[in-house]
Amino acid sequence: MFLILDGNGPQYSQLTRAMKAAILEGRMDAGSPLPPTRVLARELELSRTTVLAAYEQLRAEGFIDARRGSGSYVATVQGGPKLHVSESTIEPPSRYIKRARQVQNRLIARLHHGLRYDLQYGSSLINPALNDVWARELARAAAYTPIDAISSQGLPALRQQVCGYLARRRGVQALPENVLIVSGAQQAFSLAARVLLDEGDPVVLEEPHYFGAYQTLTAHGARIVGVPVDDAGLICADLPRPAPSLICVTPSHQFPTGAVLSHPRRLELLRYADAQQCWILEDDYDGEFRYDAQPLAALRSLDEGDRVIYVGTFSKVLFGSLRLAYMVLPTALRDDFVTAKFLSDFSCPTIEQVALAHFMEDGGFERHLRKARKELKSRREELIHGLRQHAGERVEVVDSPAGMHVVVWLHGYDQAHADALIELAHERGLGLYSMTPHYLNPPARQGLLLGYCGLPLNELRDAMQLFGRCLDEIDVRVPVGGSGSVDGS
Repeated sequence: MFLILDGNGPQYSQLTRAMKAAILEGRMDAGSPLPPTRVLARELELSRTTVLAAYEQLRAEGFIDARRGSGSYVATVQGGPKLHVSESTIEPPSRYIKRARQVQNRLIARLHHGLRYDLQYGSSLINPALNDVWARELARAAAYTPIDAISSQGLPALRQQVCGYLARRRGVQALPENVLIVSGAQQAFSLAARVLLDEGDPVVLEEPHYFGAYQTLTAHGARIVGVPVDDAGLICADLPRPAPSLICVTPSHQFPTGAVLSHPRRLELLRYADAQQCWILEDDYDGEFRYDAQPLAALRSLDEGDRVIYVGTFSKVLFGSLRLAYMVLPTALRDDFVTAKFLSDFSCPTIEQVALAHFMEDGGFERHLRKARKELKSRREELIHGLRQHAGERVEVVDSPAGMHVVVWLHGYDQAHADALIELAHERGLGLYSMTPHYLNPPARQGLLLGYCGLPLNELRDAMQLFGRCLDEIDVRVPVGGSGSVDGS
């Protein structure tokens, strides 16, 4: 216990004043146990009699409670001096923080936290059986992992497993020495910015795009250039000249629209990067989940010029709290990225890497993916069925049989009315998410991203009934026009 005696008067009085100050200033929380008198006397090099006298005085004044057979605990104390609090806002201490403050929006991911029916996109599938398996893997890994087994690039066994998985499932041929284990896809974007960009360098983002990438790149000082997408993905004819330093794409399942980058455009994009000597970051955030066919081969599998930085994540397909992802790096950039990773956080947690490597080697990872794909397909079908039944022609669902969310366009809604719908749904216990934050410029029409990972089938059914009732109420408040149909079967 950190206590400073002031040197004035008897030692028991000094100790009493020091402990009072700690309690009143909040350094000792109400209900927290106090150390035994022998222990505290030894720590402070005081006699036990001195400590006993201080405890008795504090009990008499109501600062601590004595519990027979249990010890002494901090009491709940009203009032007392206020803690010194520094200024709540200061001028940005750096250009980076100035930019970061401008783009910071942590509220989007937790906008509807705690609601009964939260259609949050980007969350992982909750699988209680997987929790038990993972607990066993962690226990095994803890027993077999040397305490000094640390590698900035990542555990060799895990990098080897990543290569085997990518070859089987994503068509990517990679060497373990070109794989880097990172703490989530967000760190991958941050490392790419550090390695490839100086302040003011242009970066292409899809329009619309993943706002997390926009935030990270903007905070690093990149100049964002939006290139629109259509039903065939990024419109490569609109790529800028002179070329950007980096192009960020989600070719297998464009986020958020769900479009798939067509084969001709993939080749066009690779030719552009090779000719212009710029780099492509391929964010394959949910490429494992496709429900109408086998997953498409990744853009990296076509990359003969070694211009593509491939990013995949375990957080989306296993647990959001796992915070492990991987990058397949062009050989020319490998050492620079490993250095940047070392300077960022030295290494990802080794025990988790050992557990994951064994989980993949044992076949558990791909078994989980097969089960998750089947379950998510059922949830997607339930969501779309509910939209047909309860929303009808008032919405249009984008036909994208992949991923972990559905895009719904609202017929006849402007921004104000879409916001009113989201607010009303929140009041009723339903979390809806707008497409607008993913655009550099406000979109021409209003849409929603509806995630289906976090709710079982029966709750998705109830959520769609509630969504329909919210649409009914908004229709009464604000007449909307338009026609269309819900497809996406």
